[in-house]
Amino acid sequence: MADVDLIKSRLTAHPDFPKKGIVFLDIFPILREPSVFEALISHLEQHINSHTIALSPTKKVDVIVGLDARGFLLGPILALRLGAAFVPVRKAGKLPGQCIQASYEKEYGTDSFEMQADAIKPGQTVVVVDDLIATGGSAKAAGELVEKLGGKTLEYIFIIELLFLKASSKLNAPVYSIVQSED
Repeated sequence: MADVDLIKSRLTAHPDFPKKGIVFLDIFPILREPSVFEALISHLEQHINSHTIALSPTKKVDVIVGLDARGFLLGPILALRLGAAFVPVRKAGKLPGQCIQASYEKEYGTDSFEMQADAIKPGQTVVVVDDLIATGGSAKAAGELVEKLGGKTLEYIFIIELLFLKASSKLNAPVYSIVQSED
């Protein structure tokens, strides 16, 4: 898969960021090259059209949910291409109107995500998108928000998955990632 190799080649590793012992994989170089960014979006769109839609009883995706903040870079573009709505999940206190909330564990405590209470209608099919899945806490919280509103998460999609943390086992739907890392 040439597109996967191209995407992978543009990820930049930053050792000891944001703290010692962590190797941060930076997706921003992908966004600086329009042809590589297009390859990324096209790859994700192709995956959804060839695989994810088959998981839907209606054979379509109604909503793309993007996680704060890098999911906002991918989600709206995918939603537009799929004819789906885009719904942001944000850190607590950042969205106007009535919101629902879900908490998740981080390495140094808990945090909360919110979604507007009218963002997803019961029965709508949803794909959750973000750049990276590590421990799975934020993705799990997003899935809980979708579920609270009566939506059905079909799949969680990421550019990068840290396999050694086994986060996919915590989620209520399958995970797809372009790049898998064991360290």
